[in-house]
Amino acid sequence: MSDTRGQGPGHAGPPRRSVLLGGLGALGAAFLATGCSQQGGAATAISSTAATGTPAPGGLLRIARPPASQAETLDPASSLSAYEYLGALYSRLVRVGPDGEVAPDLATEWDSSPDGTTWTFRLREDVTFHDGRPFSSADAAYTVRRLVDPEVASPQAGVLGPLLDPGSVEAPDERTLVIELSSPNFEFPSLLTGYNCYVIPEGSGGSIGRGGVGTGPFRLESFAPAGRGRLTAFPEHWEGRPVLDAIEFYSVADVQARTNALLAGQVDLLSQTNLDFATARVISASSRATIARSTNAQWYVLPMLCTQEPFTDPRVRQAMKLAYDPTAVLKTALQGTGVEGHDNPVPPNDPSWTDYSVDRDPERARALLKEAGREDLRIDLHTSSYDPVFTPMALAYKESAAEAGITVDVRTASADSYYTRIWMKKPLCATYWYTGRPVDQMLNQIFRSGSSYNETAWSDEGFDALLDDARRTRDTGRRRTLYQDAQRHIVDNGGAMTPMFADRLVGISRDVLNYRETGFEFDYLNIGLRAQS
Repeated sequence: MSDTRGQGPGHAGPPRRSVLLGGLGALGAAFLATGCSQQGGAATAISSTAATGTPAPGGLLRIARPPASQAETLDPASSLSAYEYLGALYSRLVRVGPDGEVAPDLATEWDSSPDGTTWTFRLREDVTFHDGRPFSSADAAYTVRRLVDPEVASPQAGVLGPLLDPGSVEAPDERTLVIELSSPNFEFPSLLTGYNCYVIPEGSGGSIGRGGVGTGPFRLESFAPAGRGRLTAFPEHWEGRPVLDAIEFYSVADVQARTNALLAGQVDLLSQTNLDFATARVISASSRATIARSTNAQWYVLPMLCTQEPFTDPRVRQAMKLAYDPTAVLKTALQGTGVEGHDNPVPPNDPSWTDYSVDRDPERARALLKEAGREDLRIDLHTSSYDPVFTPMALAYKESAAEAGITVDVRTASADSYYTRIWMKKPLCATYWYTGRPVDQMLNQIFRSGSSYNETAWSDEGFDALLDDARRTRDTGRRRTLYQDAQRHIVDNGGAMTPMFADRLVGISRDVLNYRETGFEFDYLNIGLRAQS
């Protein structure tokens, strides 16, 4: 995603196919076919980083993104938020820094009471919203209270709701925000780094979905749900004026059309588009575009819905995990542009990661299925063209699981409605999330019992207790050990198969400079275009 997932999980509804760019499909297909043929098996290198340097002041950045729902909104708290706009329009109290740690944003510093139940945030001065209103603690308090308001139905409510209620958020003066928690949590600031937590003006909940008024480096000029949009530079931004003059967004229905637009010079960047290896190689070989690689940025999952047959039986879930070879799936689906996941959702570059894994054992998988009365298990695995890795991953799993006597029927669903009709609806599907979430946020939001993004509907009191113990533990080392215990619990008992983490291969124009990702966002302030001679 993306979160979810980034964009994937959480984005829903029928998209509108692009009229502007749709005509390039056939030409682009021919180009891609020619390009692949010309490259053949040659080891055409894929670039690993975007170009850096001093960009020309101003300019227009054109971004192609996947389509979204007609109910798409600029309300950051919503599950249907137009994710790509948020980092340009808004700021949060805190964000994830380049080192993966929580870093200041609108809050300059924060601390907790000794027992971890009272958190005090001190806020920046001289910050204004795009409409000229000064930012104060009243806006921050309004934003946090709104996140746990049942009527807003924010996905973040499942994370913050158990910890606080609207009455526990206070603004004792214009520059101070105090939050009283119902239980100790020494990881609490990390929970405010989520993209639902962008700060909006006090009282703007009814209009923010179309107004998009924030304190970010760009302000809204136009926005059409699932369609085009335009942002312009906000000169009064508290970190300074952004390099670019404007950003335009285009919704383009499929990966090939987005790729064609990039190669034709019609757009400068493909957002929310993890390219497959062959396409990335073609782009890298072109004179107009290149690839920016974000290591382990995409977490691929085969979620088993624990509330639906046959996955209500933990023996079947365990058998599904033991049946497949993550090395083979990685090789087939990613051709080396990633690492094995071993059913642990925490990426290896996270400080809290544990190397715990369970060896593949098809015979043990067979035995478990026999115990469960599922000796000849046959299951549908749903996929779509929404992401180019879904189907190769599904087919690789199918081939691997056959050795354990499991018959997998790969079903291709429409990309337009994949996240409304398949994800969290069917017992087994292919999906992904963006990595970059703090470990507490990720484990609680996606795996804790009852969380709105718990895509497997797995519920385990022992796992929840581990998370509670970690949160109330002040010692950082001990807290990390508890998060590692939680990862082992997921590997052994959870409903998600995580075959691999992929490097995200982002297509960008060779004229784009300073494309930098942190977590699952990029730096809107400093990205720019190369000066033209």
